[in-house]
Amino acid sequence: MKLGLITVLFSDLSFEEMLDKVEEAGLDCVELGAGAYPGDAHCKPAELLADDRKLEAFQRAVAEHHLEISALSCHGNPLHPDEAIARAHDKAFRQTCELAGRLGVERVITFSGCPGGSDTDTRPNWVTCPWPDDFSEAVAWQWEARVIPYWKETVAFAREHKVSKVCLEMHPGFVVYNPETLLKLRAAVGKAIGANFDPSHLFWQGIDPLRALRALAGAVYHVHAKDTKIYAENCEVNGVLDLKHYGEAPKRSWMFRTVGYGHGFSWWKDFVSTLRLIGYDDVLSIEHEDPLMSIDEGFTKAVEFLQQVLLAEPAARMWWA
Repeated sequence: MKLGLITVLFSDLSFEEMLDKVEEAGLDCVELGAGAYPGDAHCKPAELLADDRKLEAFQRAVAEHHLEISALSCHGNPLHPDEAIARAHDKAFRQTCELAGRLGVERVITFSGCPGGSDTDTRPNWVTCPWPDDFSEAVAWQWEARVIPYWKETVAFAREHKVSKVCLEMHPGFVVYNPETLLKLRAAVGKAIGANFDPSHLFWQGIDPLRALRALAGAVYHVHAKDTKIYAENCEVNGVLDLKHYGEAPKRSWMFRTVGYGHGFSWWKDFVSTLRLIGYDDVLSIEHEDPLMSIDEGFTKAVEFLQQVLLAEPAARMWWA
């Protein structure tokens, strides 16, 4: 297994400064934001695609820092009912796929998107219950009229540009938010659809990420290393659907934490072991969104923690069996 970082954490640094920091930390991979919600501080597809020299210098800089690109990320909502947003995020995805193909990167990470509940909506509509029937009808319309048609066409585009793994992050607020919905889209569109598996978004939904990994065996294409802490004193009163701003940490039912501060060594050792059990032996990409830590401290603690639990060498031959 390898250790990486989604580099939007260091968007305030230049490309070279970011690469220096990642190399000095002893990491193997970078996951580069290429547009939409993550921004494009270190990877601007339009510029790189338009200038072969810039593209070559970009690749050379990564290689000279002894790093690999694990994926390009352009998490967005290409199904947004506001056409301007949808077009911008769709364009970001397509340009990212084109750049990935030029770089020889097979994985692009994004969200599934979320449409409105009808043709006339102007805001996304994430449905969380089946009744009254309006909700179930809205979900059926979303999938039949928007989600499946969009992803069938878009996956074909990705394949044309040698992106064989469209890694959807299961995230509440979007139509793919758990294993069931990811597998539903995969069944409808094909095996190019897989997961960017981030346990932090599953913890607070009440999902056991270890069981979710087993359910997704063969469909886990990339992994984020981010933790979540559930605060029972708030969660047991108000539940997990918490609309309070992340800055209101003391009042929230849950909070994103640096790995090790939501779940300890035992859980994370089970996590990396389960990854290997299901056949995933690739990168764990650190994502830091801990409101209680500085960027540098959260990053450093995550690296030190994961270096102790990562299975860095291939499994031995079972000489005892």
